[in-house]
Amino acid sequence: MTSRAATRDREILRLAVPAFLALVAEPLFLLADAAIVGHLGSPELAGLGIAAVVLQTVIGLCVFLAYGTTGSVARFLGAGDLRGALAQGVDGIWLAIGLGTVVTVAGVVLVGPLVRLFGASDSVTDPAATYLRIAFLGTVPLLVMLAATGVLRGLQDTRTPLVVAVGGNALNIALNLLLVYPVGLGIAGSALGSVLAQVASAVVFVAVVVRAARRHGASLRPDLPGIRAAGRAGVPLVVRTLTLRAAIVLTTYAVTLAAVDARDQEVDLATHQLAMTLWTFLAFTLDAIAIAAQALTGRLLGAGDVVGARETTRRMVRWGAVSGVVTGLLIAAVSPWVGHLFTGDDAVTDLLVPVLLVVALGQPVAGVVFVLDGVLIGAGDGRYLARAGLVTLVAYAPVALLLAAYSAGLVAIWVAFCSVFMGARLVVLVRRAQGDAWLVTGA
Repeated sequence: MTSRAATRDREILRLAVPAFLALVAEPLFLLADAAIVGHLGSPELAGLGIAAVVLQTVIGLCVFLAYGTTGSVARFLGAGDLRGALAQGVDGIWLAIGLGTVVTVAGVVLVGPLVRLFGASDSVTDPAATYLRIAFLGTVPLLVMLAATGVLRGLQDTRTPLVVAVGGNALNIALNLLLVYPVGLGIAGSALGSVLAQVASAVVFVAVVVRAARRHGASLRPDLPGIRAAGRAGVPLVVRTLTLRAAIVLTTYAVTLAAVDARDQEVDLATHQLAMTLWTFLAFTLDAIAIAAQALTGRLLGAGDVVGARETTRRMVRWGAVSGVVTGLLIAAVSPWVGHLFTGDDAVTDLLVPVLLVVALGQPVAGVVFVLDGVLIGAGDGRYLARAGLVTLVAYAPVALLLAAYSAGLVAIWVAFCSVFMGARLVVLVRRAQGDAWLVTGA
């Protein structure tokens, strides 16, 4: 290995390892929340499940606050304009405050209709509405956390977000335990504890960014042209995210349609949910390199280093492929036993094995796809990602629906998801990465 390649690898690891730990910490703490609420009873746990789907969808659509800010801040940093980088980051935080305020008001007003969309009984809908009504009050701090995380990643700092993520989530668990049981607030206490922890985390993030902005003379006042520019830049990333969510929803819909009777549908959906949960966890693992790709690509292109951007992209693609092989081997190795951790239904655990083997085979492709996605986000190539997302969704949808119409079964649908959908994403991303259109330099 040449010294230049070794240096690139050290840079990737310096950013990717803390990002990986922060990404993995989040779902683990969410499991702790579920365990705390679960001891209140099944209706409360089911209500938390409905509330979580709504919140994750809303926050997921706003993830551009982190992704877009990372690339733009990194570009200014690479161009040697640290003051401009921090000003760009402050604009992103103000956008998060404005967007979060709108979402909070709309969310609180629409809580009833949102939970009724799921068609659950009153015993489930009532706790779901209680949780959501309080949880929406944490939207502003949550979006501020996303934007501030993007600022710090753009500044090549993934350690501070890790520290805040671990500290904030530990506080969340402590407050949940206190407010749910000794104080006796039930599921409302869980929502309130989460909001308080989110506020505390957001305060820490803002304090770090404000201190850096003051040190380098960046304005803290809202700059309307800058905020509007950040919003416009985020639209293509929202479209990209919508196409990803649509593919996952379409897959679940296909699984539901493909079942030949009620028992098959129950087993297929339960198995599918476990497989998708594990796939998402593996995606968090592989996404750590994508976060490094966003930060490094933005910085290198900001500095006008096209050669360095291409070399670093090649290194990260290699890292992504190798990481995918490793996660694939691990999931294949545990596939006969992992299902027993979640269910005692033998039909589900038996069906989960071949599905996880399909997931395992698709991991190297996923590793490369996530890295190239991060590279192009870091390059500010959101419009292409939006168009590519629509193309891949159009390619995948008829295949998934055709398999459902012919009752092809869960394993066949997962083969289509991992090969057609992820394969189409690989083709459009590799094609773009091999060209020069995304290599736009300067701040």
